[in-house]
Amino acid sequence: MATSSKTAPEGAAAKKTAPAANGGKATSPGNVGHGAGSNAAVDIQPRLNQQQNAPAPTQLDGTVAQRLPIGLDEATRQESVTMLNQLLADTMTLRDMYKKHHWQVVGPTFYQLHLLYDKHYEEQAVLVDSIAERIQILGGVAVAMAHDVAELSSIPRVPRDREEAPVQVSRLLDAHQRILKNCHDYAEKADESGDDGTNDLVVSELVRTNEMQVWFVAEHVVDSPLTRAE
Repeated sequence: MATSSKTAPEGAAAKKTAPAANGGKATSPGNVGHGAGSNAAVDIQPRLNQQQNAPAPTQLDGTVAQRLPIGLDEATRQESVTMLNQLLADTMTLRDMYKKHHWQVVGPTFYQLHLLYDKHYEEQAVLVDSIAERIQILGGVAVAMAHDVAELSSIPRVPRDREEAPVQVSRLLDAHQRILKNCHDYAEKADESGDDGTNDLVVSELVRTNEMQVWFVAEHVVDSPLTRAE
């Protein structure tokens, strides 16, 4: 009897360790997936290179889809999406200009501008997300990639060179002004078409943020000499 009580646990242990001899996989044919181990419903192997011979896009650029019942007709949504994508491309360009200048600023106002540029970069990044989300809400396709942004943006291309702080500031002010001119025009059009959400976004977020940033940046190019010791 002592012998049989010993052999029973050994047999149970052998049964427990049996799957390990097969690489830890269950041997039942009904439970074997494509690399999934014991769960046939899950395949843990990534399906790579699906971009090759991809099916048709879920939505074409330049179109709007009635995804949400927001009370706006297709023509109104299409007009707003076109305007917002222009603002999105310009805002992404301005955002990146701020980061470029943040890295490259030089001169006696380095510390102040270094911090200010980064603060404005963060604020522009928030605007980018707000604009893109509004475009998607309207059923459009938000411009996203750098090469598409460069093609669409109305802001002149910035050279790769490192430039003096007054030149950086002048470029930023010009970019702000281009965006704000469009904002005033687009806000009026959105108001006339009844797209209150787009009008509110442009006025409450884009106009107010850009005007505030213009004020902070423009004060750095006032013609006032630095104080010098005699």
